[in-house]
Amino acid sequence: MNDLVHVSVESLFRDMAEQLNLNWIAGHNGGQRSLSSETIQKPTLALIGHLNFVHPNRVQVLGCAEMDYLRGLTPAGLQYAINHLFSTELAAIIVSNGEDVPETLRESAEKTQTPLFTSNLASPILMSHLGHYLTQRLADATSIHGVFLEVLGTGVLIKGDAGVGKSELALELITRGHRLVADDVVDLKHVAPEILEGTCPSLIRDFLEVRGLGILNIRFLFGETAVKLQKNLKLIVELVHPEEIGEVGLNRIDMVASTETILGVAIPKVRVPVAAGRNLAVLVEVAVRNNILKSRGINPVEQFIKRQQAAIDEAS
Repeated sequence: MNDLVHVSVESLFRDMAEQLNLNWIAGHNGGQRSLSSETIQKPTLALIGHLNFVHPNRVQVLGCAEMDYLRGLTPAGLQYAINHLFSTELAAIIVSNGEDVPETLRESAEKTQTPLFTSNLASPILMSHLGHYLTQRLADATSIHGVFLEVLGTGVLIKGDAGVGKSELALELITRGHRLVADDVVDLKHVAPEILEGTCPSLIRDFLEVRGLGILNIRFLFGETAVKLQKNLKLIVELVHPEEIGEVGLNRIDMVASTETILGVAIPKVRVPVAAGRNLAVLVEVAVRNNILKSRGINPVEQFIKRQQAAIDEAS
């Protein structure tokens, strides 16, 4: 997990310049300034002196309202307002809507080495795209060992000791129409309060290693629909040997439910005993269906307990 995540203004420009029609017109020496928050601001109040509305290490967007305000000021008032804007160390400023940039703003950007961009996009569209980009780039992240698939529309991480059969199970699930996201290493990002997004490192994307068969290209073998670039993690299935969770009658479906916390998010987890004769692919599909029911407030264990209690009450 990254304790503190940063992205440089130079990286933002490189990644988003084409999509957002960004032009870098001043403050080129400030490209290494870092962004440490996904918040994008429109600091109208900061222009008139309310500096508590401007925070360091953030992108400030100046739209039509801000530029109209600046154009209505006297030269002295314009200089005063811009001095207020630059009194806090900003990461970057973007003038949106194709607005003309006052020379005073350009000079202040050069003087303070603050990157100054222009864009012809409307400020709400600009802020929406930037917010999404920074949310993705600045999210807490970690990597975890396992196989990540989309099963019945649900992101499922299959874990277990080496040689327990994770890849073989993943291959069987793929042949049943489910989709591979990542094998061996899964990159997880905390993109929202209760959401972890899982992706595959680019080096091993599309590949699945199966003992006895070697490395397989799932996209080439099963087609485009057999792989997926990303998926939100909703369930962990851990394959274990029966002795690890106690005596298990192998003639019964016995799955022990719990949760596992990753990046501060509690993810439902089931531990599935591995033994000869068990159809693990079917068990994973059932575990996913059961988890979907639980997320909708339908708990079969509680239903069974209530029915059993009712039968006991009736008998007594």
